Amino acid sequence: MSRGLPLDAFTIASEVRSHERSARSVVEEVIESIERGDSEIRSFVSLMAESALKRAEVVDEIVANGCDPGRLAGVPVALKDNLCTKGAATTCSSRILEGWIPPYDATVVEKLRDAGAIVVGKTNMDEFAMGSSTETSFYGPTRNPHDTTKVPGGSSGGSAAAVAAGFVPLALGSDTGGSIRQPAALCGVVGMKPTYGRVSRYGLIAFASSLDQIGPFARSVAEAAALYEVISGHDERDSTSLLKSEQETTEEALTRGVAGLRVGVVTELLDAMAPQVVSRVREAADALGLSGADVEEVSIPELRYALSAYYLIAPAEASSNLARYDGVRYGLRVDADDVASMNAASRTAGFGPEVKRRIMLGTYALSAGYYDAYYGQAQKVRTLLIAAFDKVYERFDVLVGATSPETAFELGAKSSDPIAMYLSDVCTIPSNLAGHPAISVPFGSGEGGLPVGVQVLAPALHENEMFTVGAVIERAASDARNVGEAAT
Repeated sequence: MSRGLPLDAFTIASEVRSHERSARSVVEEVIESIERGDSEIRSFVSLMAESALKRAEVVDEIVANGCDPGRLAGVPVALKDNLCTKGAATTCSSRILEGWIPPYDATVVEKLRDAGAIVVGKTNMDEFAMGSSTETSFYGPTRNPHDTTKVPGGSSGGSAAAVAAGFVPLALGSDTGGSIRQPAALCGVVGMKPTYGRVSRYGLIAFASSLDQIGPFARSVAEAAALYEVISGHDERDSTSLLKSEQETTEEALTRGVAGLRVGVVTELLDAMAPQVVSRVREAADALGLSGADVEEVSIPELRYALSAYYLIAPAEASSNLARYDGVRYGLRVDADDVASMNAASRTAGFGPEVKRRIMLGTYALSAGYYDAYYGQAQKVRTLLIAAFDKVYERFDVLVGATSPETAFELGAKSSDPIAMYLSDVCTIPSNLAGHPAISVPFGSGEGGLPVGVQVLAPALHENEMFTVGAVIERAASDARNVGEAAT
């Protein structure tokens, strides 16, 4: 299934630092594999070959001078197309921003450069991150590398597919209601959403500002943890950025083990899920128990209201954030007889159907006479959900459940049914509403041999407990896979 570079991020960085291979040769291999293998998958919307090669030469020069380029020396990284990158088109996979080139880098892009990583391209996504299948993109859909008749999930489907196909070892996405974790589950890679405020949103083109968070994709929990450490930290340019806090390194967390940890298996994150998804989650929970964790089932009834609350809050924030695309300051402009007509014509031509649907829903929820009944009520539900999580975390250190209700579905299967598509996020949305971290770890397969992801949820600022549990689940999945291969 892998079409690209077989090496992990740690191996690449080590070999670049030790002169075993050059950063330039790594980038050349990556660009060649993308150009050769991505025509069917379409995980990338643009390659940054020239700038990537120039940056690789800088990394090689640093090494030649006897200095350390950083933790991710020479490691190729892909960026979701909603992360501002100076000098490179950043479009949110929308016609309304077609060809727009930001004059600055997002904070996470700066941090990648400081760590020696090399950005090789921008990945496809649902338009303005609104979708769960990467089918609403202006550039057309991305396909799942495991089965190209299936979706990769969304909205960060391009980043998930790029890692799953082996084009890059690491990628960044954004997660507003599950847009990192759900495609990670469907593509069989690791995807993580940090605590809200742990990673700067400066330079992330906003969808829903109180929910959006940037996070990593990788092929292992350890690589995801390393990328998280690189991009996290306080940023004065982001007013929602958390202040610096002391914490142990993720490396310590990955090797600690789960003995004595209290793990809750969430009933609501198993209800109405595909049987094989439920089986994999229970097998992962059993593995945690065998590794010394105290595992118990728990019900959080308030989770049943999360989806409804989210699809009022997120569209309401989107309707405000997307008001800036008016045909005047930047982006697409369709000329008309007056300003109001030009605004309307530009937005009509520039936005796709799903974006228009959510703008109208959000505008309605915020309108006079309906604000309290819809948006205000949804915020009360959000508060109720946060309180429910706080209560549960008095008993448990982490929670586990499904990441997605099912494995990857057919392209086009849900395109005409928005409600069915929205239900794809039912397992992931609660963590966004609460602002808590969560990670999806591949664990076996379901129908048709397609990947299944197990989700680990943790309280705010407890990423390390989440990584600890994720690493044990990952090892259990590897052990089970090795036993299966030996039996055949």
